Amino acid sequence: VQLVESGGGLVQPGGSLRLSCAASGFTFSSYYMRWYRQVPGKERELVALITNGGRTTNYADSVKGRFTISRDNAKNTVYLQMNSLKPEDTAVYYCNVLHSGGSYWGQGTQVTVSS
Repeated sequence: VQLVESGGGLVQPGGSLRLSCAASGFTFSSYYMRWYRQVPGKERELVALITNGGRTTNYADSVKGRFTISRDNAKNTVYLQMNSLKPEDTAVYYCNVLHSGGSYWGQGTQVTVSS
């Protein structure tokens, strides 16, 4: 299993970013996918989840109405569209899959929201 995140960067408050997570090594279309984030000194926080077919999504209260998770099963990729970004969204963002009893993570991508 391999997960590779991309799309992070520095953005001003109110701006937008789109994160991508390219997956390989498993049957992507059969698995729920999750985005987490983590800031130093805090636990990793679940941001969003999408079911394997993409019909159902769930979000942390802190990002509802601003972030959108989606997936393209033909491209084995999950996305996180982040709008109206706030300084408190600053974190390393990770995608995650639970597969065969294990929990797999990418290397993360840094998102910094600052003026």
